Amino acid sequence: MRIDEQWNGTIGDTLAESEPHWPSRPHPGEDAPNVVIVLFDDLGFAHLGCYGSTLDTPRVDAIAGKGLRYTNFHTTPLCSPTRAALLTGRNHHSVGMRAVANFNTGFPHMTGEISPQAATMAEVLSDEGYATFCVGKWHLCQMADASAAGPFDNWPLQRGFDRFYGFLQGETDHFSPELTYDNHHIEPPRSAEEGYHFTEDMTDKAIEFIHDSKSIRPDRPVFLYYALGAVHAPHQAPAEYLERQRGRFDEGWDVARERWFARQLADGIIPKGTELAPRNPGVDAWDDMGENQRRLAVALQEAFAAFLEHTDTQIGRLVDALENLGELDNTLLIIASDNGASQEGGPFGVLHEMKFFNGILESPDEAVAHLDDIGGPHSHSNYPWGWAQAGNTPNKWYKQNTHGGGIRDPLIVHWPNGIAAAGEMRHQFHHVSDIAPTIYDVLDIETPSVYRGIDQLPVTGTSLRYSWDAADEPSHKKVQYFEMGGHRGIYADGWKAVTRHEQRAAFDEDVWELYHLAEDFSECHDLAKEMPDKLAEMVELWWSEARTHGVLPLDDRLIELFAARWGFGTPHHEYRYTYRPPMSHMPAEAAASVGGRSFTMEAQIERKAGQGGVLFATGTENSGISFFLDGDTLVFDYNAFDDHTVAESTSAVPGGQSTVGVRFERNRGTAIATLLIDGADVGSAEIPKTMRMMSSVGADVGMDRGSAVSRAYKSPNPFEGTLSRLDIEVQPTRTEREA
Repeated sequence: MRIDEQWNGTIGDTLAESEPHWPSRPHPGEDAPNVVIVLFDDLGFAHLGCYGSTLDTPRVDAIAGKGLRYTNFHTTPLCSPTRAALLTGRNHHSVGMRAVANFNTGFPHMTGEISPQAATMAEVLSDEGYATFCVGKWHLCQMADASAAGPFDNWPLQRGFDRFYGFLQGETDHFSPELTYDNHHIEPPRSAEEGYHFTEDMTDKAIEFIHDSKSIRPDRPVFLYYALGAVHAPHQAPAEYLERQRGRFDEGWDVARERWFARQLADGIIPKGTELAPRNPGVDAWDDMGENQRRLAVALQEAFAAFLEHTDTQIGRLVDALENLGELDNTLLIIASDNGASQEGGPFGVLHEMKFFNGILESPDEAVAHLDDIGGPHSHSNYPWGWAQAGNTPNKWYKQNTHGGGIRDPLIVHWPNGIAAAGEMRHQFHHVSDIAPTIYDVLDIETPSVYRGIDQLPVTGTSLRYSWDAADEPSHKKVQYFEMGGHRGIYADGWKAVTRHEQRAAFDEDVWELYHLAEDFSECHDLAKEMPDKLAEMVELWWSEARTHGVLPLDDRLIELFAARWGFGTPHHEYRYTYRPPMSHMPAEAAASVGGRSFTMEAQIERKAGQGGVLFATGTENSGISFFLDGDTLVFDYNAFDDHTVAESTSAVPGGQSTVGVRFERNRGTAIATLLIDGADVGSAEIPKTMRMMSSVGADVGMDRGSAVSRAYKSPNPFEGTLSRLDIEVQPTRTEREA
C-alpha cells in the first residue's frame, strides 16, 4: 500500500506494536482574516458616490467611510486581462490574457486562459486551508471550452475554487442568464416575471456558501471572489429601481461631469489644480443635441444608475451577512472595478448592445419608440459615450484605451482588525496585479515556485500594505506598462507616456503623448514636444517592459477575432456539427457559429400531426435565430435586434418521420433563408441585414431556454415529437479560408 509522506506513525505486525498518527490539514491560523474581493465590471473612476458622483451607492460609500479609498489605482483596460492579473499577481500578457478570453491567437500572450505557470489566489489560499468560493462572472477560460463537454481545466473549480455559481461568458442577460453551478449548467431558479435578477441570485449563493462553511467550520477562513456582471451591459434592473431614477439626468452629461468634478475636488479625490478633460471626440455638447438624442441618452443613463443602485444594495446584503456572522471586522474586504466606463454604446447609446459589435449605429429617432423597454428584459442596452466619459470624470477616453479613462479605477480596502486608519484616502500609484501580493503579504504566504509540478512565473505585483499606515509614503510601485489592442502606455515615477492606436495603422506611426501625472492628474497637458528626450526615454522603457512581460507581438485585432476560425466552436471536420438531444445549453462559442456566414441546418424528426416546438435556437428575445415547428408549419425566425424576419413553410410538415431544414445563403450582408421538407423547398424569406455577432447567449437544441428568440412561442417550448439528430454545416469565412 502507498503511505502518505505526511504520515509519521509506525506499522507493526499488530496494533499493540503500531503507533497511529493523524496528519493535520493546512490552516492559516486562528487570526487569519476572511478575504472578500468585490469586483465591479465597467465601473468608471467617478461612478461611486464616494468617488464624486451623485449616483446612489450608499452601501459601498459606507464601507469606504470606514476603510481606505485609493485615488491612483489602475487596471488593464479590459475585463479578462484585469481578472487574470488580479487573481495571479502577474501582468496579463505574461499569463496568456492579452485581451478577452474569447480569443486564442496562437501566441503565448493570448491563449484565452490563465497559464498553468501562474497559480491563482484561489489555488494558493486553498492550499493554505481557506474555503474558496467564486460567484458571478468568470471569463477566464476559452469559450469553446465552456460547454458541458469541457475540457474543464480552466473553469473556476479547476483553478482553485471549491464552489462556483455564475456565468462563464463575458456578459449575460441578467433576467435570463446562462448559469453554471460548479461544473454544470443549470436553469435560473425563477423567471423575470417572477422577480428574478442575476445579481440578487449570485448574492444569495455567496451568502449560502459562506453560511455553509462558517456553520460547520467556523474556524476556517473564507476567500470569496464576488465578481459582478454589473455594471457591464446589458444595463438591467428591477422596475422599482428604474422608476426611482426617472428625471434625475435631464440636465445632461455636461452638467453631471462638472458637478462630479467639483465634488472630487472638494473631497480631495483628485489633486487641487486638476483640470476636467475636454469632451472626447464624438461626444456632443448636451445643449447642441436634438430632443430625441437627449431623451434616449437620459433613459439609458437612468437604466445604468438603476443597475448600479441595485448592485449596491446586493453588496450591502453581503456585508450585512458577514456582520451578522460576526465576521466583518476580520474580513479583508476589497472593492474595485476591472476597467473604466464602456465606450461600447457608441455616440448615441444602443437598445441592443450587440449592434455595436455588428457596426450598426442605432438612430435615436428609431430608438425613442422603445424607451419604456430600456432597463428591462426587453432591452440589452448600453449608454452613449457622453455618459461613459462622465463616469470616468475627470479622465480622457474609455474602457479599451490606455489613457486614464480606461485604466484608472476605484479601489476601496476595508479591514477594521488590520487597518487602523478609517475614512482616509491613499494616493500612491498602484495596479491590479498588486492585489494578490497584498493578500499574500497579509497572510505571510510565500508563493510557490513550483505548483502541481509546473515551474511558476514570478509574482510581479507590489504589495500595497505599506500604505495602510503611511498615507504620505511614496509609492513602492515604480513602473507599470499598459497595452490593449495596440493602445499603449507606461508609468514611471509620476510620469506617463501613452498612445491611442488607430486600428490597422502602422504601430511606428502612433503618436505618443507625455504627461507628468504628479502635476497633471487628468492628462490634459501633453509635454511630448517640450520634452522629446523624456518621451524617448519613456517609450524605450515601454519596449523594455513589453519584452520582459511577454507583450509582443503587438496585435491590434479585437472585435474581428470573435468571428475568427480559432474563436468559434470546437474542432469539427469540414465545419460540420451533429447534435443529438437531450443536450445541455451550449455557450455561443461552443456551438456552431452561424453568425456572419452561410449555413444549412437539417433535423431528423418523428412526430404526430400537430406536434411542434423548437428544434434549434440561439440568442435571446433581443437577437438571435430560432428554427421550430408551429403545429404543422415549419418556421425560421431571424431576430435582428427585435426586427423579425420570418419564413414559414407553404406546405405542412407530414406526420411520422421526416427531415426538415433551412438553407441560409448570405450575400454581402443580406441573405435568403429557404425552408426544406424532405429536401424540397417549401418557402423562403429575404433577410435585409444579417448579424455578424448575434448574441453573447448561446444555443439550445430541442428547446429554447431563457428568453424566447421568437414572438411565436413562450420559452422553453420543447419539441413535442422526437428529434433524433440535428446537423449543421457552416461555410468558412474568408478569414478562415485564408488562415
